Amino acid sequence: LLVPAAQVYAQAGGAPAAAAAAQKIGILNVRQAVFSTAEGKLALAEMQSQFAPRSSELDTLRKQMDAIQTRLNAESRTLSDEEKARLQRQGELLSRQAQRKQQEFEEDAQAAQGEVLERIARKMDDVMNRYARENNFTLVIDVSSQNVVVFAAPQVDITQDIIKLYDQAFPVRAGAATPSTTPAQPGTPRPQPPAKQPPAQKPP
Repeated sequence: LLVPAAQVYAQAGGAPAAAAAAQKIGILNVRQAVFSTAEGKLALAEMQSQFAPRSSELDTLRKQMDAIQTRLNAESRTLSDEEKARLQRQGELLSRQAQRKQQEFEEDAQAAQGEVLERIARKMDDVMNRYARENNFTLVIDVSSQNVVVFAAPQVDITQDIIKLYDQAFPVRAGAATPSTTPAQPGTPRPQPPAKQPPAQKPP
């Protein structure tokens, strides 16, 4: 009885593998594709321009905190206790302001990026579906969020093809991009505020 059962098991196990080998599978990094299109690059340039004043404001706060800390360190022996306490309070106030503004900056930038991603990805879905049908793909895997593919040959990556087709389907008018703004790279699309600074500490 064991021999026929083993044969049936082997046959059943081999069928899915053979079927999978006959399928045409592609991988697509949707996030990279979105922000590599002409429309995506333009949107990133506009975001950078939009968030530039807030980034400058954060940078100003950081410089003010640095100046306070520098003075506390350099004049620790000559400043009165009242002046040291005043500078510390001022530094702590600036630090709280910077942390709040940085958090708001990151939340707003992430929301703006998400809107761009959703808007372009919605249109890209039609491009991808048409491409998959015309090229007889049975499965296309998005690897932008959780990359669970342990190996993929370069020829199955259709990301660049989708970018080209999207730009053809949804061209950006000439001169639309802001000349003075350099678009962010696909891997770092979100505007970045200055790094958080710790509150000014009273020197020993």
